[in-house]
This record gives sequence, C-alpha cells and structure tokens, in this order.
Amino acid sequence: MGVPQAMEILHERAESIRESLHKSQTITDSMVAILGSFDHRLSALETAMRPTQIRTHSIRRAHENIDKTLKAAEVILGQFDLTRKAEAKILRGPHEDLESYLEAIDQLRSTANFFKSNKSFKSSDGVLNHTNNLLAKAISKLEDEFRQILTNHSKPIEPDCLIDCLPNSLRPSAGSSGNQSEASGKPEHPSKTPDAGVCKPLALIPPRVLPLLHDLAQQMVQAGHQQQLFRTYRDTRASVLEQSLRKLGVEKLSKDDAQRMQWEVLEAKIGNWIHYMRIAVKLLFAGEKKLCDQVFDGVDSLRDQIFAEVTANCMALLLSFGEAVAKSKRSPEKLFVLLDMYEILRELQPEIMDLFGSKACIEMREYASSLTKRLAQTAQETFGDFEEAVEKDATKTAVQDGTVHPLTSYVINYVKFLFDYQSTLRQLFQEFNEGEADAQLAALTTRIMTALQSNLDGKSKQYKDPALTQLFLMNNIHYIVRSVRRSEAKDLLGDDWVQIHRRIVQQHANQYKRISWAKILQCLTVQGSSGGGGPMGSDGNSGISRAMVKDRFKTFNVQFEELHQRQSQWTVPDSELRESLRLAVAEVVLPAYRSFIKRCGPLIENGKNPMKYIRFSVEDIERMLNEFFEGKTWSEPKR
Repeated sequence: MGVPQAMEILHERAESIRESLHKSQTITDSMVAILGSFDHRLSALETAMRPTQIRTHSIRRAHENIDKTLKAAEVILGQFDLTRKAEAKILRGPHEDLESYLEAIDQLRSTANFFKSNKSFKSSDGVLNHTNNLLAKAISKLEDEFRQILTNHSKPIEPDCLIDCLPNSLRPSAGSSGNQSEASGKPEHPSKTPDAGVCKPLALIPPRVLPLLHDLAQQMVQAGHQQQLFRTYRDTRASVLEQSLRKLGVEKLSKDDAQRMQWEVLEAKIGNWIHYMRIAVKLLFAGEKKLCDQVFDGVDSLRDQIFAEVTANCMALLLSFGEAVAKSKRSPEKLFVLLDMYEILRELQPEIMDLFGSKACIEMREYASSLTKRLAQTAQETFGDFEEAVEKDATKTAVQDGTVHPLTSYVINYVKFLFDYQSTLRQLFQEFNEGEADAQLAALTTRIMTALQSNLDGKSKQYKDPALTQLFLMNNIHYIVRSVRRSEAKDLLGDDWVQIHRRIVQQHANQYKRISWAKILQCLTVQGSSGGGGPMGSDGNSGISRAMVKDRFKTFNVQFEELHQRQSQWTVPDSELRESLRLAVAEVVLPAYRSFIKRCGPLIENGKNPMKYIRFSVEDIERMLNEFFEGKTWSEPKR
C-alpha cells in the first residue's frame, strides 16, 4: 500500500476522534446542567427542613435533660433513703450494734458532704441542718457509749495481781510488802540480785474491748469532739489508777510526817515505797502508756497529752514521798534507805525516760531527775554527818569488861553495808563528778575508820585500870582488822592498812601484859641484899630469908587471886585472840612461877603449914589462866 492511501486512513480516524470528542462535550454540558438543577433543589429542601431539624434537636436535648434530672432525683432520693435508714440506726443507739451504728455515722457524713457540694438543690439547707443535728446526736451517744464501755471495763488492779506480774526476785518477801529484812534491820535490797526475768504483761482493759474504744475515739476525733474525749478518758483512767495505787498501799507523806514518824515505821514505809515505785513504773504506768497508744492510735498529739494527765497525779504522789524523806532531818540510819531510794530511781530511769519522754510529760521527767539528784546529795551529806557523829560520839557508859564497844560493831556493820552498795555509790559519786569512784569510796572508808579509832582512844581513857584500857583497844582494833580482812573493804584499804593495824593490836596486847603482869612477876624474883637482884640460886639460899619467901608467896597469892577475880570478868570475844593472849601470859608466868617454887619452895615446905603460902600448884595457875577473859559475873562461883 502506498503513502496516499495511508494518509487517507489517518484522516478518517482523526475525523472519527473529533466527532467522539464533540459528543463527550455535549454529554458533559448536559450533566453539568442536570447537577446544577439538583443543587438548587437540595438547597431548597434544606431550607424547608431546617425548622424540623431545630425542633428535633430541642426534643433530644429535652430528653437528655429529663434523663439527667431523673438520675439526679434518683441520687437525691437515694441519699434521702440512706439518711432515713441511718437515722433509724442512730435513734436505736450504738449499744446493740456498734459496727452498724458507726456505718450510719459515716453515711450521715457522706450525706452532709453531698448536700454541701450541691447547694443549688432547693432542699439542701434543710437536709444539711437535719443531717448535722443527727450527727451531733449520734456523736453524743457515741461519747456516752465510750464512757460506758471504758468505765465498765476500767477496774482497779488488785495488789496480788500486780505482784504476780513481777519476776520472783523483784517480789516483796513473804509477809512483808517491802518491810525491813532479817535481823540486820536493813531494808530488803532485791535489786542487788541479777534477774533475767521480765514483768508479765498487764492487761488494764480486756483486749477484746480495745478495737471498740479505738473506733469510738476515732469517730469522736473526726467529729471535732477531742476535748470531750480527752476529759472522759482522763477522768476515768486517772481515777482507776489512783485506786490501784491506794489498794497497793501508796499514801501521801509530807516532810513533817516523815520527821515525826518513828524510825522503824518510816523505814518500813520506805521499803514499801521502793516496791511501789517498781510496780507503778514497770506495770501500771507502762500499762497506761500501752493502753493510750492502742486507743488513740493515729492521734499522736492527743495521745501524749492524755497519758501525761492520766499519770501526773500518781507520779507526783509517789515522787513527793521520796522528796519528803530526802528533805527530812538527816541521820546516819537513813543512809541506806536513801541509797535504796536513789538506786531504785536509777534502776527505773531508762523506763521513766521512755514512758515520759514526750514534751507533754516534761514536768514528771524533770521531777524524777531532780529527786534522784536530791537523794544523792542527801546521801552524800549523810556520809559527812556519819563521819562526824562517829568521831564525836559522846557515849559515857564504858563497856565494863573491855569487850568490843557497840559503836565499833555499829560502825563496822555500817561500813559492810556500804560495800553492799558499791555500784550505787559509784553512780552517786559520778552525780557530782568527784573523780574515780573507787578512790572516793576508799577515802570515805578511811575517814570513817580514822574517826572510829579516834573516838575509841577517847573512850579508852574512861577506864581507871590501864590494863583494861589496853585490852579494850586491843579488842576493838582487832575487831576492826578482822572485819576488814573478811570484807570487800580490804581491797580498797589495802594490805598495808591491814598490816599496820595488826601491829597496833599486838602493841596493845604487849602493853596489857606489861601493865598487868610486871608487878606480879616481881614477886617471883629475888632482890637480896648480898647478891643484888636476880633469881634465887640453885641451893635455895642466896641470902634470902624464909620470911622474905613467905612474904613473896603471900603477895603473889593475893595479887594473882585479885587478877584472876577481876580479869576473868573481862572479855576477849574473839576465841583465837583470847587463846593467843592467854598463851602469851602463860609463857611468861608459868616458867617464872615454876622456877620460883622449885627454888624457894623447899624453904616453905620444910616449915609449918606450907599450904598457907604455896596455895597454887603450877597446874592450878595454868587452869586459872584459862579462865581469864571469859566475861564471868561476880555471882559465878570461883573454881
């Protein structure tokens, strides 16, 4: 096919395409015209339907508002219904069903909050007033219920129950509530014995009641009735605590009372007070603290103040007793009870600081601390009084037999008791920062011993017989040394002190021998004119006459009988010292008498009536020497 033919074909196709495009344009123009017509109609329709749409929207909103109103009304009606039910429970009171009653109070609070938040309701103010009145009535009944439950279950604790809660070593001895113990007359001192036991827990109120009291207290606090709650709890528990202490035996004591009271009575009361303090702090006050913590858990500010006011009067009552004793006139016999009182306060100090550690309890805490220091000061002043009293003791009545003076035994027992309080004394010395405690105790003991010896020297001068003076000093110094050696005082005074005073005892014994026996021993020597002085010769005739020998025997007999009669009434109470002194005398007298009889006896035995002059054999002398220092009375027959 040639080119012209191809061109013809292309021309035909182009015409065909042009006709198709023209038709498409025509169709498009027609569609645009139709769509324009639809748009105009729709606009007209929309304009016509707009009022209907507005009415439909209003109806829908009205329905929604009706729904909301119905729901709000339902909620309000629900609140009214709940309030009505809560009111019924409130009117019945809390006694039958406390848990339900507390739920009713919570519901009333919820209702009050609801209407406070919806002030727009016309009835809000009226409902609020009614609800608040119900709440006030409900809380008033709660307060009554709290008081009733607390009162019904708050009973004084019997003394036996309190004592049973103590470990064995802290209980008063049988038949005494802290009275003086044994023959020593010294107050019982239980704290000296370590005890691993602890006090048994003391339930002041049955545990089952505590949750109820706690819930009631919480409701009253939430209602703003803290002060009513405070007064109710304080008055009830403080009264019961005071009754428990009165049952135990606690009583008020003034300084004048302590001054007028006989010492034995006051000493027994102080012993009781020590037990009362331990029971009060460890059991009663600790129990009150635990009870406060449980009932007022979560109300810290109220809890500490309530505990302080519940215990304030009782704590003051106990401490005022100690203060009265501390301020009363000092006397040596009070020292040990002062130390006991000081010691119990020191023992209880950690518990007192723990129980009364809050700001609300600061007065009681400071009162206890002040009394502790006051007792320490009074005890220390009593040391000085005792030392001075020992040195200036003016007892005029001497012990006739030269035995240990009552002052000596009193002072030594006093010092022994002091050493039972070593740990207490160390604490006491530290109160005043007076240096190393053992050095202070050693110095105190030395001063007392020196004062005693000074007084004994003065008392020894009351004896007309200088031999009895020496025997008296020997007995008393020996008693002191022996007592020191057997006590803890030896460790403080030291071996040198003991050795020095043992030598003093020996010196007095030697002085006694010299004074008592020097003169009589002169009778057993011969001082003849031809031979000067000295014992008689072996031939029995060294220039001494029979008459002189007779005279010597007569003089010896009289002097020895007189010594025997007098000194057998004297006393050396220590058996070892007594035998030692007899032996020392016998070692001097028996050989001299034996020698005298041997040398001069023949001059008498060969004459008339020798028994008139040689009245005693050596064995008689030995037997009679063994009767010396027995403390015989004049009425006893001579052997």
